Amino acid sequence: MERVYQRCCGIDIHKRILVACLILVTADGQRHKEVRTFRTITQDLLQLLDWLAANQCTHIAMEATGVYWKPLFNLLEGHFQVLVVNAQHIKAVPGRKTDVRDAEWIADLLQHGLLKASFIPPATQRELRELTRYRTTLVEERARIVNRLQKTLEDTNLKLGDVVTDILGKSARAMLEALLAGQSDPVKLADLARGRLKAKRAELEQALVGTLKPHHRFLLKEHLAHIDTLDQAMVRVGAEIAALMRPFEQAELSETHPDEPTPETQEQSLTWAQAIVLLCSIPGISQRAAEGILAEIGIEMKRFASAKHLASWAGMSPGNRESAGKRLSGKTNKGSPWLRKLLVEAALAASHTKQTYLAAQYKRLAARRGAKKAAIAVGHSILVIIYQLLDQHKSYEDLGGNYFDELDRQAIQKRLVRRLEKLGYEVELKPALPAA
Repeated sequence: MERVYQRCCGIDIHKRILVACLILVTADGQRHKEVRTFRTITQDLLQLLDWLAANQCTHIAMEATGVYWKPLFNLLEGHFQVLVVNAQHIKAVPGRKTDVRDAEWIADLLQHGLLKASFIPPATQRELRELTRYRTTLVEERARIVNRLQKTLEDTNLKLGDVVTDILGKSARAMLEALLAGQSDPVKLADLARGRLKAKRAELEQALVGTLKPHHRFLLKEHLAHIDTLDQAMVRVGAEIAALMRPFEQAELSETHPDEPTPETQEQSLTWAQAIVLLCSIPGISQRAAEGILAEIGIEMKRFASAKHLASWAGMSPGNRESAGKRLSGKTNKGSPWLRKLLVEAALAASHTKQTYLAAQYKRLAARRGAKKAAIAVGHSILVIIYQLLDQHKSYEDLGGNYFDELDRQAIQKRLVRRLEKLGYEVELKPALPAA
């Protein structure tokens, strides 16, 4: 088999140690292997770097094991061509399984060009990705605490959540604060309603009758304090994301726009702010979702061969499993759970919009395949749309809620006429007169 790389290294990395197998091909064509074990502290990692540099190693491969690959990747990046490989793509040979054999197997596969590197974004984008993912965990934690708050209220027989839409809205929060301050009169508590909630005074008075024990009061105070802490943390993280976007834009512009532009770089590149505006033009995508999606996939779409490749990498494309001419499961492949979560969230938000293509697609699929599969399909469509917008630098143009009806107008007419005729009606179709 052809040897693609003459000097390469395979690394089997763990939490505390790593095993590196260096393969060198001498001038007479002989392969030489050298295996060393290092600790994963910075001092030993620097020794590994010096050892590889002294032997003029060019390519390094390692498995994407949890987060343990990140410290090593951060130090080796820029010095060598580093491939972070999906562990599922490396099949160990039968027999004894040891760290040394794993490192040798990775090095052998790398030398013969049989490993495919995973997409690792630039360092600045990785920093932004960590912030957006952390903000997502804060949002999820806040939702969990709100649910605990609601359960505590149920235990006190206070049915405030049955009347108000948002248990943490201005009116509901004022009532909760009054309850914790010792106010128990339902009439006075209902007087704290604001806006349209004033029309539900009678329901509020009935819902605010309950038994608030000392331990309930303590739990409610803790829940509200926890929610306030999470709200403040989300504000701080959002500000940090905004601060990080500015140098990120400057870095993107400096890479794509040198001082003396050439014909190849005359095409204007998107900035981070412009990309967010493009994504927000898609129904269902908020600014927070746009920031999270861009942190996952980046702004430059040339790294993906097509929209289908992007969808496959994200794990949003249908599975392609066939055997003996029979189509098997169409389950989607595994991809980025963070990106998948944002796309499904955007799909569900788009399904509630009126007279839009995405809402029509969701309703059309949900009726036949169910809500969950429809959300995945619409999320796939949103990702394809994002690819086109970022690639062509154009805003989203909606096809309209009647797109699928207009797509096959005659078939829909025949189907509806047949249904009416089965119900005993005689149907005659006449085109409607144009509106004056």
